[in-house]
Amino acid sequence: MVTKQFGGSPEEADLRRADSLAREIFSDVANKWALLIIEALGERTLRFSELRDEVEGVSHKMLTQNLRMLERNGMVERTVHPTVPPRVEYTLTEPGRDLREAVDVMCDWTHRYLGHIETARSRFDS
Repeated sequence: MVTKQFGGSPEEADLRRADSLAREIFSDVANKWALLIIEALGERTLRFSELRDEVEGVSHKMLTQNLRMLERNGMVERTVHPTVPPRVEYTLTEPGRDLREAVDVMCDWTHRYLGHIETARSRFDS
């Protein structure tokens, strides 16, 4: 897998540039499954099956892909316990917990404006 490199300061990361590592990271973590996984993990450690139960509608494949991506980007830590069968747990890292604060704000915003959005959609669709 080829990834963009970033050798400058964080202030130089520009989401508007197509070749920006910041844009790649933003694209990774700003998808619905990643946001829902981050929200579900919260301050807890969960096994894969528990996480799948928490994030209703996510397929095994999508959960696996998003957990791998979040682990690759340092948002999630995966711990494998040497049991038979192996027990695998996921927890947010410090950057993941910080990102969760932003996800919480987005969730609050969604709840606050759900009625407004529903009304706007009804007007638009009629």
